[in-house]
Amino acid sequence: MSICLVTGSAGLIGSEAVRWFAGKGMDIVGVDNDMRATFFGDEASTRWNRDRLEKELGRKYTHHNIDIRNVDALQTLFKKYGSRIELVIHTAAQPSHDWAARDPQTDFGVNANGTLNMLECTRQFCPEAVFIFTSTNKVYGDAPNSLPLVELETRWEIDSAHPYYKEGIPESMSIDQSKHSLFGVSKVAADVLAQEYGRYFGMKTAIFRGGCLTGPMHSGTELHGFLAYLMKCAITGRKYSIYGYKGKQVRDNIHSRDLIACFDEVFRAPRVAEVYNIGGGRFSNCSMQEAIRMCEELTGKPMNVEYTETNRIGDHIWYVSDLSKFKAHYPAWKQQYDVPRILREIHEFTAAEKA
Repeated sequence: MSICLVTGSAGLIGSEAVRWFAGKGMDIVGVDNDMRATFFGDEASTRWNRDRLEKELGRKYTHHNIDIRNVDALQTLFKKYGSRIELVIHTAAQPSHDWAARDPQTDFGVNANGTLNMLECTRQFCPEAVFIFTSTNKVYGDAPNSLPLVELETRWEIDSAHPYYKEGIPESMSIDQSKHSLFGVSKVAADVLAQEYGRYFGMKTAIFRGGCLTGPMHSGTELHGFLAYLMKCAITGRKYSIYGYKGKQVRDNIHSRDLIACFDEVFRAPRVAEVYNIGGGRFSNCSMQEAIRMCEELTGKPMNVEYTETNRIGDHIWYVSDLSKFKAHYPAWKQQYDVPRILREIHEFTAAEKA
């Protein structure tokens, strides 16, 4: 039986991948040591999701509590399964700007060195496997903030005369000479490593530079997990803090299931060292103000919102992913979830969990 190895397997994207590819008949090897709880506290722990996976999938899912910085443990794991591994989905990461600044060495160790460990183990033990890496739009640093932006009533928007207006920001935007945050830097290193293992060694690597990845399985917390944490605050009455840009900063949001459908397309027709901007694009995006309004409509009560003028370092004012390249390579892929549908699903799931 072919194997799909997933790092961060109890997280949002990892768990969606586990369920998806188990449903396709693959055996799943999960790697997750719940460092999200270390980063953000018990509220952000993914242990609950791991328990669900093990209960739902039984023998189809085998969990390994491994830190991806531990080369010896990873080599032992890869050696055990060898060439039966046909797909590696690497989602494990330290995902926060703010947290990275507190502990740069751990951030770089997990994001950059951990990715190097995964790529090298794949090259050594299953070089024919498809390797999918979840990068981030933060590899562009704050370069998107230099675009000509126009302030509208509830959002910032790019000038309609600009070539990015129709589809969003393409992969051709430079990742050089901008302020990234230390998180962005560690992800740049991992991103370029994944590209180089494809170009230099001919491995079937695919790099997805994600916008906001979201869905009901997100263990949202203040430092990471925009829509999931926003809805949690909307339901519980907890204070939600907005940092700068008048709450009009725009994010494109892609549901985890739509993203895993992208991964499936790549797995079935892999290429070498391809980079894709991926997110909600023009189909699914919102400003913070707009998201707050939708949450209030769903819960039927006003949110407890606090505004701070100072923005987060390296934060984007407006970011919408241009999905044209991926759609050209994989024209069968279609998005299913826009922001209202995403928020409805998160609301239903979160409300049921709190009941």
